[in-house]
Amino acid sequence: MKYLVLSDLHSNWEALQAVLEDARGRYDAIVSCGDLVGYGPEPNQIVDWARQNLLTVIRGNHDRACAGMEDIEWFNPVAQAATRWTMARLTPANVEYLRNLTPGPTLVEDFILVHGSPLDEDEYVVSLGDASNVFPYLEAGVNFFGHTHLQGGFTWSGEDQWGIRSPDPPNAEIRIVLDPDAVWLVNPGSVGQPRDGDPRAAYAIYDPRDRELLLRRVAYDTSAVCSRVIEAGLPPALGTRLGLGR
Repeated sequence: MKYLVLSDLHSNWEALQAVLEDARGRYDAIVSCGDLVGYGPEPNQIVDWARQNLLTVIRGNHDRACAGMEDIEWFNPVAQAATRWTMARLTPANVEYLRNLTPGPTLVEDFILVHGSPLDEDEYVVSLGDASNVFPYLEAGVNFFGHTHLQGGFTWSGEDQWGIRSPDPPNAEIRIVLDPDAVWLVNPGSVGQPRDGDPRAAYAIYDPRDRELLLRRVAYDTSAVCSRVIEAGLPPALGTRLGLGR
C-alpha cells in the first residue's frame, strides 16, 4: 500500500485540492501528522474532508486549541485571533471530531506518525541537533512528523546524521530510496502554510514495500486564498504570507 502523507493543512482548501490533484493515482490511503485547522478560512471543509478520507490522523496543537482543549494565551496575537475565529465557526460535529483526535506516536503499517516529536507533541524539530535528541526514542525505521512547516527531515545511521532536502524550485520532486539500516525522520511539509520560503503546497508519498519516498511540491493560487482570508475577517498577514512561503 502506498501512502499520501500530509501535515499542517491549516484550513487551506485550495492548497489541499492542488495536492490531491497532483497526487492522483499515486497512493492508496491518506494519513496526516495533524493541524487540520487554524490560520486558514475553510476549517469546516477541511475537517469534513478529513472525516471522510483520512485513514489515520493525529492531533496538532492548533487542533487542540480550536477544539477549546487548551489555553491559547501562549499563541502569538495573530494565531490567537485565527483560533478564536475558527472556534466560532466550527460545527459541533467537527469540534467533537477534533477533540477525539489522539496524540502521536501512532503506528501505521511499518511507520510512525507524530506531530512534533515522540517526546512532546508540541516540540519543534528543526535542526540536526534537535533530531539527535529524538533519534534514540524512535521505535520505527521510518517516522513522519510535522509542526515546523519545513519539508525535509533527518536520517541517522550509526553515528552519522544527515539532513534531507526539499525540492528546490522549479523542481517538483525529490525521490529517495530509504536505507533499511538507517532511521528516518521525515517532515512531509505543510500543505496549507509552508514556511521554508517556497509557497508551493508540500506533501510526501511513501511506499513501504519498495521503501521509496517522494517529497513533492505543487503550486496553487495563493492570491485567491489571500483574498478569502481577508474577506473572512482573519488577520490579513495570514493571507499575504502564503505568497511568500513564510
